[in-house]
Amino acid sequence: MLGVLAAFGFAFLLSPESFEAGAQLINTLDQPESLAMATNGEQSIRALIRRVVNWALFFLGLVAVIVIIYGGYKTVTAGATGNDADKSAGINAIVYAVIGIVIILLSYAIVNTVLTVGSGIEPNA
Repeated sequence: MLGVLAAFGFAFLLSPESFEAGAQLINTLDQPESLAMATNGEQSIRALIRRVVNWALFFLGLVAVIVIIYGGYKTVTAGATGNDADKSAGINAIVYAVIGIVIILLSYAIVNTVLTVGSGIEPNA
């Protein structure tokens, strides 16, 4: 499904209309000053991408913490009833959530480094 969408996207980008003389992505009727209003005050596409990615990673981190709490609950209740399958499922949930948090932290560092290095903007201390 994703491949079909990508194929249509490339076909749209390579359509003859996009190569016509005078075809512009931004024309004189656009209002660049309204970009900041539409993007909640962000003036550049890098800052907008950083904000969207950081919010997505925050949400994924929140989900990982909820999975850790669920895994802990499952482990504790399985220990009280003596159910080894639930205990191992709870421990696995905790381990996978911690691995997910490590991946989230690494992706946060990578995205923010890549977007900051090329922009010439000093990162906030």
